[in-house]
Amino acid sequence: MLTREDDIDVHALRRQGWTISAIARHLGHDRKTIRAYLNGRQAGVRAPAGPDEFAPFVDYCRARLTEDPHLWAMTLFDEVTGLGYDRAYSTFTRQLRIRNLRPPCEPCAPAKGRPVAVIDHPPGEETQWDWVELPDPPAAWAAAGYGGRAFLLVGALAHSGRWRGVLCPSMEQPQLIDALHRVSAALGGLTRSWRFDRMATVCHPASGKVTASFAAVAKHYGVQVAICPPRRGNRKGVVEKANHTAAQRWWRTLPDDVTPEAAQASLDEFCATRGDARLRTLAGRRGTVSSFLDDERVAPLPTPFPAVLTAERKVSAQALVAYRGNSYSVPPELTGTTVTVTHRLGATSIDIATGPADTSSGRPPTVVARHRLAGDGAGVMVRDHGHVTALETAALAAFSTAAPHRRKQRIPPGPAARAAADALRQTTTTTAAPAAGDGQVVIDLAAYDRAARGRNTLR
Repeated sequence: MLTREDDIDVHALRRQGWTISAIARHLGHDRKTIRAYLNGRQAGVRAPAGPDEFAPFVDYCRARLTEDPHLWAMTLFDEVTGLGYDRAYSTFTRQLRIRNLRPPCEPCAPAKGRPVAVIDHPPGEETQWDWVELPDPPAAWAAAGYGGRAFLLVGALAHSGRWRGVLCPSMEQPQLIDALHRVSAALGGLTRSWRFDRMATVCHPASGKVTASFAAVAKHYGVQVAICPPRRGNRKGVVEKANHTAAQRWWRTLPDDVTPEAAQASLDEFCATRGDARLRTLAGRRGTVSSFLDDERVAPLPTPFPAVLTAERKVSAQALVAYRGNSYSVPPELTGTTVTVTHRLGATSIDIATGPADTSSGRPPTVVARHRLAGDGAGVMVRDHGHVTALETAALAAFSTAAPHRRKQRIPPGPAARAAADALRQTTTTTAAPAAGDGQVVIDLAAYDRAARGRNTLR
């Protein structure tokens, strides 16, 4: 079979007066092949080796796959085999592919490949939100409440494409509210509406109706809530693209020795330097994302919604509790125990309590410490003077100047052990009678003799 380039050369040389033999020698092909292409054979198209055995079954396969787009090829192969198809299964599946007989299933198809319309996003109109699940966080993040996964809430301005993200240990509603406020502050303010997919902390996934708890949040910030239709990820394509960038360009290269607070600072720097420098074309004008920020008409942020964040932490040997990149002191008797850190958004202090809340009586856990809240990731150690004094007292009381014991050291029983042994010996001799004269204890067998008399008599 000749390539299209060789076919062009064959026809050009023939027009120049070359013979078929000369063309065959020049191109290194057989004369019959050259003659066949000069007589009209198509280049790049292999001639069929025989009749098309699949052609009679095309209409049946197309009809069956139109009725059931998810029908297994093996099931369909069983059916056509019963109708007289005698080729192999691999040949059958190849014919299905090259003839494109299986239609796409629209309800099950992803957004990729669908026809999409260009959605107009006026400046300041919409902020799109979405969670990104980040697998395999660094092992040291477990002390900060991160398990086998970390979560990133991404918010993107639909008009300019500017986006920011906040790392969270979970997707619970208090974490969502805190991240919404922090991302909105990083974006510069509030747009007129917030767009979400059907996350359970915002709406009822089945109906798309906003929950009562999140309705209070939307009223507090004065924004409208728009819920995407189910399985329509391209409706919020701006934030979806930001999710992909955050996962592949930032999270994928994050070092193992970084703390959550340092990772957050790294993400903020990435967004400010790489994300805002991305080129876009809006209304026929070419520029970076940051050049379109002046067009965004955003409203100022109110005070944070008073949601309550709770986190369980283990007290260190120095009677310190780690929270958001800082350390806070507790009484030294709590060393090694698990405490609950409570933080109301907008407040300037945090509470540290022991044990969970008493759900039966409704009483909150006992608060053992209240500290001024330091900035996230500042590395500040906030310690109460009373806690410091109590910790020093406990440490000095536990301190000893005695030398450690050697493994083969001889340590005989002391006075206390010998006194205890004497008490045990007196207890075990209550049934014994003293002997005359020397004070030695002997066993009196007369009691046994009296008890045994007459027992061997036959009756």
